[in-house]
Amino acid sequence: MNRALPITLVLLLAAGCGHSEKEWQAQLSKYARLNQDCAKTKSELESTRQSLDSMRLKVQELEGQLQHMGINMNSVNAQLQQVGTEKDRLTANIDQLKRALDEYKQRAEQLERIKKRFEMLREKLNKLTQIGLKVEVRNNRMVIRLPGDVLYASGSDKLKVEGITVLRQVAEIIRTDSQLSKRYFQIAGHTDNKPLQGGTFRDNWGLSVMRARGVLVWMVAPVGGEGDGGGLDPKRLHAAGYGDIDPVLPNVDDAQRASNRRVELVLLPDVEEMLDLRQLL
Repeated sequence: MNRALPITLVLLLAAGCGHSEKEWQAQLSKYARLNQDCAKTKSELESTRQSLDSMRLKVQELEGQLQHMGINMNSVNAQLQQVGTEKDRLTANIDQLKRALDEYKQRAEQLERIKKRFEMLREKLNKLTQIGLKVEVRNNRMVIRLPGDVLYASGSDKLKVEGITVLRQVAEIIRTDSQLSKRYFQIAGHTDNKPLQGGTFRDNWGLSVMRARGVLVWMVAPVGGEGDGGGLDPKRLHAAGYGDIDPVLPNVDDAQRASNRRVELVLLPDVEEMLDLRQLL
């Protein structure tokens, strides 16, 4: 059959439907392009399918060869998965180490700030060593030790004249220093282990508390006022008595018992300084 006849009939029908020959030729061209694209897609799909089949055969062949060599692919896959898990674990460990390193650096910076502050305070308090007092770190606290026998007569809580002279120098150093005057202090009373024989205080607990109280009362009294006190801020000092439970030396003879009879000004740390100060010495 002549192929031009159907096309002529289609053109005649199209003309009868109101389409021009030009419009119909455009539709035929569009149909031809779509037909070509469809044929190309089918060809690519077939080529891909053949490649896939070829690759499957190759994989099967390789698996067969590996199994013939004694290699269990299931085991290999499990090992590969384990390697991936171990890699993830190592990555997590590295992240943890990095976080730990950052925390260590922050801690080191904090310690450096504390160390500088500690050294500054120690330098200021070293002025007290020039008047015969002992500045030390005990129980993780910076302590100014005031000899009890200089401050008080035996069994008494009344300050001696030479004791007031020492306290006046201590109070002046604290009061006139911008950093020290803003710090908090505990005034701690201590005794030796000889028990009291009656008296007003009844026992070493009572004596140590009242001696600490006597120092505190003088320290917060106004300078130049009645009693000529130390002029320190009463909000920044408090008193405590420890009796004989915290000796600096064993109570084995009179000399060592004398060292244990004392009043201490304990420089209280702020929150950032609550660490082992001995690391900084």
